[in-house]
Amino acid sequence: MTSTALISLPGNESLAASIADAIGARQGRIEIRRFPDDETYLRFGSDVAGQDVILLCTLDRPDSKILALLFAAATARELGAHQVGLIAPYLSYMRQDRRFKSGEAVTSRCFARILSEAFDWLATVDPHLHRLSSLEEIYTVPARAVHAAPLVSDWIRETVDDPVLVGPDSESEQWVAAVAGDAGAPHLVLQKVRHGDRDVEISVPDIEQWRHRRPVLVDDIISTGRTMIETVGHLKRLGMRAPVCVGVHGIFAGAAFRDLNLAGASQVVTTNTVVHESNAIDVAEILAEAVLALTGDR
Repeated sequence: MTSTALISLPGNESLAASIADAIGARQGRIEIRRFPDDETYLRFGSDVAGQDVILLCTLDRPDSKILALLFAAATARELGAHQVGLIAPYLSYMRQDRRFKSGEAVTSRCFARILSEAFDWLATVDPHLHRLSSLEEIYTVPARAVHAAPLVSDWIRETVDDPVLVGPDSESEQWVAAVAGDAGAPHLVLQKVRHGDRDVEISVPDIEQWRHRRPVLVDDIISTGRTMIETVGHLKRLGMRAPVCVGVHGIFAGAAFRDLNLAGASQVVTTNTVVHESNAIDVAEILAEAVLALTGDR
């Protein structure tokens, strides 16, 4: 039976250790550093010949990570790895899934081709699919997306008293409704008009009937945080309790995390798909289940 080596790229070590324990893999070692001219040096510190190699790299801020990841996959194959899989807790380049203006790159498809050529399979958490129905529309290798909604529901149910869940827009309603249902809480969805990347106008419908409850703002990605920041301020002006903000993927572009706290959030919570001080919800178990399904191990 082929043994499995799970190897974490820098910054993913804690999650890798939990997943390795769950799937019965050994943890391999890799050294990655920069030459003075900023090119990448990479060396495997453990034998990968004949192994099923799993690389773990969350792909927020992907442009600074992708070359090292591709070098690692190619080198593992050159050194005799039996197969090479990828765990990307956060999967980037899902936004641009069509050509909106003449000459634009459809980067979601470009990125999918690159990863499909480098890896035998892919596991991720809640990719932001937009107009795609599944990863299989753009990835040509087996790709499994697991969902953090049940974990978010559990956290809300166990942590927040008298919550009312608030979704960011109509596209999120099905997801927010599922989280709210599992958490045993009511939900509502914001009415939102986006004027630009950082300019969002929002309103909160039927707020009076929920005034006594703790608002819990939920979204799959917190990037600029503008929608949440505007909503926190709006709820504050309405005299509601300080809201809890929950995101699956905490990207926190620029000063988003600071600004969200300054706006009046009582707590900001994310899963550990992207390492951040807000991490409070662990996705190791669901990612381990995805890996076992993809590799056929039970």
